[in-house]
Amino acid sequence: MTGNRRLWGCRRPQCRGPKYRTRSLRSKLTLVNVVLLALGITIATAVSLFGLRHYLLDSIDSELTMSRGGLRNSQLTIEQIESLSSLAAIMDKISPGRPGGGGSLPPPDSVFVAVDAQGEPIHLAGFVPTERQRALARAVADPAALSRQDGVREVTVAGDPYRVVGARLGDGSTVLISTSTKVVHESLLLALKFDAAVGGLLLVLLALITLVSANRTLRPLGDMVETATAIAEGDLTRRVPGRHDPVTETEQLRLALNAMLQQVESAYVTRERSAAQLRRFVADASHELRTPLSAIRGYLQLYEKGMLGTEAERARALGRMTGEADRMARLVDELLTLARLDQRPVLRLRPVDLSKLVRDAADDLRAQQPERPLEVAAAGSMLVQADESGLRQVIGNLLTNIRTHTPADAPVRVELGRSDEGEVRLHVHDEGPGMSDEDAERIFDRFFRAGGGGAGSGLGMAIVHAVVRSHDGAVAVRTAPGAGLTVTVTLPAPTPGGTPDVRPTPGGTPTGRP
Repeated sequence: MTGNRRLWGCRRPQCRGPKYRTRSLRSKLTLVNVVLLALGITIATAVSLFGLRHYLLDSIDSELTMSRGGLRNSQLTIEQIESLSSLAAIMDKISPGRPGGGGSLPPPDSVFVAVDAQGEPIHLAGFVPTERQRALARAVADPAALSRQDGVREVTVAGDPYRVVGARLGDGSTVLISTSTKVVHESLLLALKFDAAVGGLLLVLLALITLVSANRTLRPLGDMVETATAIAEGDLTRRVPGRHDPVTETEQLRLALNAMLQQVESAYVTRERSAAQLRRFVADASHELRTPLSAIRGYLQLYEKGMLGTEAERARALGRMTGEADRMARLVDELLTLARLDQRPVLRLRPVDLSKLVRDAADDLRAQQPERPLEVAAAGSMLVQADESGLRQVIGNLLTNIRTHTPADAPVRVELGRSDEGEVRLHVHDEGPGMSDEDAERIFDRFFRAGGGGAGSGLGMAIVHAVVRSHDGAVAVRTAPGAGLTVTVTLPAPTPGGTPDVRPTPGGTPTGRP
């Protein structure tokens, strides 16, 4: 990511600026890794340098200790040492290339000096003490005490560090033997610089690798931020995209977030649809109730003003008011039925002979419209586990819908059967004018009437749909303009044994079997 996308893809104004960048998780991860590596390099360098220093100084101290031990054990005197020095000089002149000749002289980083009881350097083999020997004698405050010690002391001679030991000779004189540790300290400083250079390079490489790795690993989080921002701005269809190289944890988070967003979108759409249906329901219910109330109010005003002078007029007005009151009562009953079904009431399911209910409803239709051709294929017995009153209402509403919205001579066929899976299917077909596809999609909406008008309350098919769903069934329609209408009701197979069953409609609370 580049630019403002460094901060997980956040493009808001408040996500910009140095204060916000310092809190970037990517920066924190890089800083933590660099600090940990720097700490590890520092500790490793310190331990290695300390070990190297200890090893080199221990080697020097061992040589000094061996030299001191040799002088102590030999019990040499100053005169003997001078004689040995003279003999060594003669042999070196005779055989300059002989082993043990000039190469046996002390190396230049070593200082050997003999001191008297007052700590002053003395002549040895006719040689005047050098300035470095005098500086060594001055650096050791008490040579006699040093000769009695077994340890090695560190002193500074002419600005250079030295390790020094003392040895007491046979005549009581003291000899100081020292070796410079300047080379050791220079080696340690060189090693420190090398370790610092390599460590710095490693820190830079680690910072770059961490930034690249964090940028790649945490990129899905940036996608999530962008998706959340888009959803907050109103785009509920946005989802977190997948990656070709998903990390297990981030991929699990992406899948969980997408599932949550899908639930949020579904809940939002459902709420909006429910709110729209509620507004339409209230408006339709108000309209349906306003018509009979207006009619009743009109007749009452006519009566109050004395405009119904004759007995016939008063009887006619009373009959009209009674009819409108019955219409309101039916409308209220249907609304209460739908409200009860919406609350998912507990249904008492019992074995019901659906064939008998179909034949009874067909007889009612023949009585109301004797001239209508009606064919019923529901012989025998067809048992289902259902609420009898609910199924009576379903069949009655289907036939009432045909009686109200089709011509009186339109043929009707009612057929009842069972599928191979044991489901019970009721087909109610009429050869009326049929419906358009748009009207068929809304046939189960409340207060819907095909064509925007017509008789009836517009609640019959909504009640059919609600009752069938409460029985875990389904309702389907097949229609076309001029081809009539076929309604198919499918109910689940009855339970073995046909025992009564008390259970809630979908979403309710089970109450068990009686």
